[in-house]
Amino acid sequence: MTSSATAPRTFRVGIAGCGAISRNHLEAFRALNNVQIVGVCDVDADRARATAEAWGIPNAVTSMEELLNLGLDIVSVCTPHPTHEEVVLKAAAAGVNVLCEKPIATKLESAERMVEACENAGVQLGVLFQRRFWPASQKIRAAIDDGTLGKAILAQCSVMLHRAPDYYNRDAWRGTWESDGGGVLMSQAVHQIDLLQWYLGDVAEVYGKVNTYRHADYIEVEDSAKAVITFTSGAMATLEASTAVSPNLGIQLRITGETGASASLTEFPEGSDGRLDLWAVGEQIVVEPVHPEGVEPNVDLSVINGQLIPFHKLQVQDFVQALENGTEPAITGKDALKSLRILLAVYESSRTGQPVRFAPAQPSHAAIPELRGREKVAR
Repeated sequence: MTSSATAPRTFRVGIAGCGAISRNHLEAFRALNNVQIVGVCDVDADRARATAEAWGIPNAVTSMEELLNLGLDIVSVCTPHPTHEEVVLKAAAAGVNVLCEKPIATKLESAERMVEACENAGVQLGVLFQRRFWPASQKIRAAIDDGTLGKAILAQCSVMLHRAPDYYNRDAWRGTWESDGGGVLMSQAVHQIDLLQWYLGDVAEVYGKVNTYRHADYIEVEDSAKAVITFTSGAMATLEASTAVSPNLGIQLRITGETGASASLTEFPEGSDGRLDLWAVGEQIVVEPVHPEGVEPNVDLSVINGQLIPFHKLQVQDFVQALENGTEPAITGKDALKSLRILLAVYESSRTGQPVRFAPAQPSHAAIPELRGREKVAR
């Protein structure tokens, strides 16, 4: 006697790239019962074989063609930033869904081609911004939506991180415009830029400056940046970001809504779960220390990545569930285009000395008063 119930689908997954961040993807996919990791791919054959052996994966290959020939449903992209486009276009052409590490690409045109290729092929393109899955991040989003904060009108974001020379020297592609695509904005602050646009909406204008203060002897990209961002809603945000800080001060993002209420999100030490260090609603202010005593501030990259695994798991689970349900994942390629466009605008503004305008912003309710002569002189 046969059952009429449909057997649960098992998704066949391939991991493209076996560098440091691949551990997070391997852990996340392995945690799901309806997923089978069937292969890993890396241009370094020894690294691909070592990864496959360590994780009990049956296939280790050195090209995307070989990986796609394993009959995949999902490719997880963990390769260096500028190579994302080639991997995604090949996967889309093969009809395979893609979950890509951030940033989606290093050039806007490249990212647009990736989004278009996946749309035309009818496959999903998701991009990893796992910090959206922190409970604290979700609480701020909910407070915007339910009116506790209301529409976000002001934001302040500080990304003040420590990176030692060995961080840039351990991989040949790090720290160059050609291979890394940028510095602190591209590799670190892109996460917070994603949160800013998630909370405040579409951007109207970006004005920014970048510089390299501490790491200039071994990188050509920026280690520090400042920006003022205006949104089409009329909201405004400031962003500061650096990897020239020692000790690491972590990350803080504060949002003020149209109700006057404010909330602040802190990630300290870097890689730890984001927490609400400020919740100022109604007549109450609830605070936690931004920098608790006794916490080691400078954390190795492997520890940072390891602490983020639970939230990689949540985003990977969301992506697989979207494929099961025929819906879009929480963070799409189009979403990732927005954060890339913002950070690239900071580079362009710094180069030209001019603001980069995307779209008109809503006019302020309060016009700037004209300066006029006064009958009375302040004494």
